[in-house]
Amino acid sequence: MFESLTERLGRTFKALRGQGRLSEDNIKDALRDVRMALLEADVALPVVRDFINQVRERAVGKEVLESLTPGQAMIGVVRDELTALMGAANEDLQLNVPPPAVILMAGLQGAGKTTTVAKLARFLKERRKKSVMVASCDIYRPAAIEQLKTLAGEVGVNFHLSDAGQDPVVIAQGAVEAARKQFMDVLIIDTAGRLHIDAAMMDEIQRLHAALRPVETLFVVDSMTGQDAANTAKAFNDALPLTGVILTKTDGDARGGAALSVRHITGKPIKFLGVGEKIEALEPFHPDRLASRILGMGDILSLVEQAERSIDRDQAEKLANKLKKGKGFDLEDFREQVQQMRKMGGMASLLDKLPGMGNVPEGVKGQLSDKEFSRTEAIINSMTLKERRFPDIIKGSRKRRIAAGSGTQVQDVNRLLKQFDQMQRMMKKMSKGGLGKLMKGLGGKLPGRMPF
Repeated sequence: MFESLTERLGRTFKALRGQGRLSEDNIKDALRDVRMALLEADVALPVVRDFINQVRERAVGKEVLESLTPGQAMIGVVRDELTALMGAANEDLQLNVPPPAVILMAGLQGAGKTTTVAKLARFLKERRKKSVMVASCDIYRPAAIEQLKTLAGEVGVNFHLSDAGQDPVVIAQGAVEAARKQFMDVLIIDTAGRLHIDAAMMDEIQRLHAALRPVETLFVVDSMTGQDAANTAKAFNDALPLTGVILTKTDGDARGGAALSVRHITGKPIKFLGVGEKIEALEPFHPDRLASRILGMGDILSLVEQAERSIDRDQAEKLANKLKKGKGFDLEDFREQVQQMRKMGGMASLLDKLPGMGNVPEGVKGQLSDKEFSRTEAIINSMTLKERRFPDIIKGSRKRRIAAGSGTQVQDVNRLLKQFDQMQRMMKKMSKGGLGKLMKGLGGKLPGRMPF
């Protein structure tokens, strides 16, 4: 997300950092570049206009012009204003009501609403330790009710069975009663989507809202529709008292215009981002962290939180003890590290949160793709247990067999063995307590400015 905007802003601010002093003229040039970058990112024109005016007002004052590092001060101003534009801070779901707390989900067809219901149910169950029930009031789309039932089973939450012949309001009222009887903390109601906003759709969801009086009414919208996402959210907000927005498919949105426009146009906070197809790919929206990512500063806090949730502590401790005892790092361990990275959302998600990744050439990023990691895992899976533990025995005929078994080429197997050899040496240094020395050595080899 935001790749093109980050790259464009990076070039603009690199030029500013080189200035010993800033004048109103070079600030004006920089703001023109920022304006163009935002428009290219499909941010709505009124939003861009207000944003540039806010930055200009602060940038031509003492805060920037009289700073000892004016270039950095200017970046700080842009970061603060980006954060303010997107909502200043994360706004949590308001669930402190007598149970069940009802969440009503609204949105157009194709935005990923039903999948988002399941993702949100999983999030509340696993991270907030809530008991959750889901119900579908979508009586129009074929198999919509069955889809939610399947997803509810996947994430391990209760499902209220409904029928396509029932009235949506009757389904919703029955779900509330069932959730109350089963002492559920939260009830999430999925509603019917349409291909466009129409009177019948709005009337139905208004009836549902009046019957349920939900504590949260969330609008689910596809971020890849850019400015249209913000405008559609506004249309829904005019008809319903929305409490927040969930942006989906942000992992496929290189521009990010929706994230920067929605709050300004609707006045409603973005509460979550859908960051992939997997059922766990839902993140709380933190404007300050996203502003840092847009400016190439990374998001270490989210990365740490992600690691704490995803990394198997027992497995990590087992590997650490193995290395301390002087036992070698083998291909079984290597495969486990690959699997841990995939649990953390894959390489794209990790790289997006690392500072300085904007400076890394695309060719290098390509070598760190999820596709490469899937290939690595396939190659290791094609080896025998003995080959994984003693990679030195893998010679010509074994390489050919492994390549054939994993659907790869012999040169792919050679490349993996070379990478493994390098990682094995690194692990050896770590086991001897030379972590500082190792990081120093890595800092000189890695492209771009890495945070070592």
